[in-house]
Amino acid sequence: MLKRAKEVLTIEARAINLLARRLGRDFETAVDMIAKCSGRVIVCGMGKSGIVARKMAATLSSTGTPSVFLHSAEAVHGDLGQVTPKDIVIAISQSGETEETVRLLPLVRKIGAKIIVMTGKLKSTLGSNGDLVLNIAVESEGCPLGLAPMASTTVTMALGDALAACLIDRKKFKKEDFALYHPGGSLGRKLLLKVEDIMRSETSFARVKATTIVRDVLWTITKARCGCAFVVDAKHKLLGIFTDGDLRRHLEEDPAVLLKEVCEVMTKNPASIQKEKLAAQAFDMLKTKKIDELPVIDRHGRVVGLLDVQDLLKAGLV
Repeated sequence: MLKRAKEVLTIEARAINLLARRLGRDFETAVDMIAKCSGRVIVCGMGKSGIVARKMAATLSSTGTPSVFLHSAEAVHGDLGQVTPKDIVIAISQSGETEETVRLLPLVRKIGAKIIVMTGKLKSTLGSNGDLVLNIAVESEGCPLGLAPMASTTVTMALGDALAACLIDRKKFKKEDFALYHPGGSLGRKLLLKVEDIMRSETSFARVKATTIVRDVLWTITKARCGCAFVVDAKHKLLGIFTDGDLRRHLEEDPAVLLKEVCEVMTKNPASIQKEKLAAQAFDMLKTKKIDELPVIDRHGRVVGLLDVQDLLKAGLV
């Protein structure tokens, strides 16, 4: 059983390596055509190729290239109305002779859309009639019966991913753009959630004056149920931070620290983050600086909240 499994994986891996080695000008032209397309990319296929086409369309759409899947059989029963002269149709068929897909060629031509063919048979009907042909030929499928498409669907899917990746670069598609299309998933939360959405505010963090004695600062921290206090001036602008760690360090040096003003023992000019910033940026700051809490400030430098690493954990960002 393991021998068979390893054989199939080796065949598919070799097929992708061969695909990578033969990529050339045709692939570059395909990327250029799609990047300049003012319409959408319509990806069509039947059977397993149809499943791959659906995945390809989904990947393209989520990475900045508007795309839809068109089932070859349904196309001739009305769905061909999705195609416009501004579109590019990617027709997928390993044999290049899939009846339902081949039947679309003259109809797409009449509409005026460009056709990119993905096939393993360059001299097939599809291969001979596309505006551009991308070779997805494989030496062996890997199926013990020699019937089910395995390596060919893997290669086709990989080629679709390669197209999407190159288009991401070509269009300068950014993480923020990706998040726009994925607001409901964990990726969207990581990229779109702002600090102000998850920070602790009002009575959930400790804010004290510079002249407050450390003993009273500890009481304020305990009352707020947090691990630090932010030291602010009369306008609530951040001056420093006093943490549990600061207390332990100063107690070792001076047991009378509890009676000192917090401004004498606070950490001055601590790292902070504006409330409008992304929560993902806050996480990077906490990780880089190896700290657990961040003062949250507004555009005027006034402390308006606390962001703790635990808040990021609850939001699913860690």
